[in-house]
Amino acid sequence: MSRNFLDWRNVEAEASLVSAFERRATAHADRLFVKSSTFALSWGEALSAVRGFGELHRERLEGRDVAMFMGNGPGFFITYLAVLFSGGRPAVLNAAMPEKAGRKLVEELAPELVFAGQVLEFDDAAVVVDGDRIRHWISLDAGMSSSATAGDETACYFYSGGTTGTPKRIRYTHDRLLAAGARMQWGWPLQEGEVFLPIAPFSHIYGFLAGICLPIQCGGSSIIPLRFHPAEVLDLIERERVTVLGGGPPAVYQALMSDPDLGRRDLSSLRVCPGGGASFPLEIHRRWKDVTGLTIYEGYGMTEGAPLAVNTVETGIKAGSVGKAVPDTEISIVDMETGSRVLRAGEAGEIKVRGPHTMLGYCNDPEETAMVLRDGWVLTGDVGVMDEQGFLTITDRKKDVIIHKGFNVFPREVEEAIMSHPSVACACVCGAADERAGEIVLAYVTLRPGQATTPEEISRACASYLVNYKIPARIEILEAFPLTPAGKVDRMALKALSRRTSAGAAA
Repeated sequence: MSRNFLDWRNVEAEASLVSAFERRATAHADRLFVKSSTFALSWGEALSAVRGFGELHRERLEGRDVAMFMGNGPGFFITYLAVLFSGGRPAVLNAAMPEKAGRKLVEELAPELVFAGQVLEFDDAAVVVDGDRIRHWISLDAGMSSSATAGDETACYFYSGGTTGTPKRIRYTHDRLLAAGARMQWGWPLQEGEVFLPIAPFSHIYGFLAGICLPIQCGGSSIIPLRFHPAEVLDLIERERVTVLGGGPPAVYQALMSDPDLGRRDLSSLRVCPGGGASFPLEIHRRWKDVTGLTIYEGYGMTEGAPLAVNTVETGIKAGSVGKAVPDTEISIVDMETGSRVLRAGEAGEIKVRGPHTMLGYCNDPEETAMVLRDGWVLTGDVGVMDEQGFLTITDRKKDVIIHKGFNVFPREVEEAIMSHPSVACACVCGAADERAGEIVLAYVTLRPGQATTPEEISRACASYLVNYKIPARIEILEAFPLTPAGKVDRMALKALSRRTSAGAAA
């Protein structure tokens, strides 16, 4: 393997992601910046679009919050960089946000302007960004200088479920975003001009760091698939000579390995295969290596700080673990009762972390912040073990969060959506193991006296509040819930029921 890697430390020397982008665009204006199935931009054209955007919007957006409901594509790249260039503060949100949830988040943020990849049901004034609009921005380029902020000013808002499942806004400063990007590059080292194929949504912390930050940091090119379909992704890897796969959770690699032609594909250009978002079974590591000759480098992170640990060639690889702590980052295993007593190597406890890229708190939510952030340490809610060599292994989750295809699904949020149906008396949501998705979302409900409904009707009610991956894969209506001696719904009994039901279906 070539060792001609870029120095990840240089990333933190930049004033902002915009300054890194401008420097690269000036150095190689003709290099491909981003390409989708319908639209492509060189680095020089991207810079012109960003400047032209500024001609239109800087006066209005400078020093103000901006919402982005956009999927992966050239529009996301340009709009994010252009808002920063114009001195604005971009908040990145899931493009598939349902109407009621999207409206609530917009009301909380109160943005000066909303940009979207398509017409929004909850905001008919949102600016829809497509190829024609980007070309118009390019035509307005008059060489405007950047108004981007730097240091401890806001570079991006991300949204996390926190500990309750209710979306919490996290402010990333320029310093912290650059520190995160640098540690992403440390974990998955880059060469000049890599060719990326991003898969995870750019509104997700992993998708943003791997799909936005890394290409800008190395002056790379991004090839964006219309959708994630294994055969189409493999076609793009071959045709575009992709060097860095978007990777992500095990489901991505399982889907690619399900393609019957995988063994006959020309993947010789591919060099970097990141993994994260959910624990990787050893069998996936083995099969991917056997079929492709490539290693999946598994890591660990969360919206509150990413990446936190990575398996690397330089620091070592331990299959089944998420690797060692990234530079200047501390990982400690503490007791799950108080979160303060540090445990010995080999003992399982809650993982807490702190570093130059971990969060400073949730915006406008001191109570939730106090639950998660203590003396600069972020309590992750994940349970893990650290060995004598510093390798971290995730063993369980303190929270009841369900990880479906690498995305966090919080039971409370789903339960509240189910309860919106007038016939539902109570709801309890849990996860069930699934070979392809990691976990699927299961819901158990009881009905109000005299009421009747069907799982399909409840699912339709959920669709008004939840993105698709949070909608339960299975809804079962019970006469009554099992209860603990304290009179609470017995989640453990329901999880056992889900395992028996799944086993019966498999049989």
